[in-house]
Amino acid sequence: MALSSTFVQKGKIMLLPRIKELRESAGISQKKMAEILELHRTQYQRYETGESPVTIDFLMKLADFYGVSLDYIAGRTDENTSESENIG
Repeated sequence: MALSSTFVQKGKIMLLPRIKELRESAGISQKKMAEILELHRTQYQRYETGESPVTIDFLMKLADFYGVSLDYIAGRTDENTSESENIG
């Protein structure tokens, strides 16, 4: 199964700008976000800048932390609430 073009294009990792947008709108530094996610700051920075491929675990932690869907983080929707908040 091929990887989604959202994450990889022609062998290069694409930037997911909402990772940075969410962090900045929350007023959190890269260092603090790395601590929250239990990552080294440099690894978090590489995820945010697109230098390293993001893991699904990382994306799920971000989605849970910010209360948004994975589709929102990936740019597949502009609806920024998670599905679980919309149920019931």
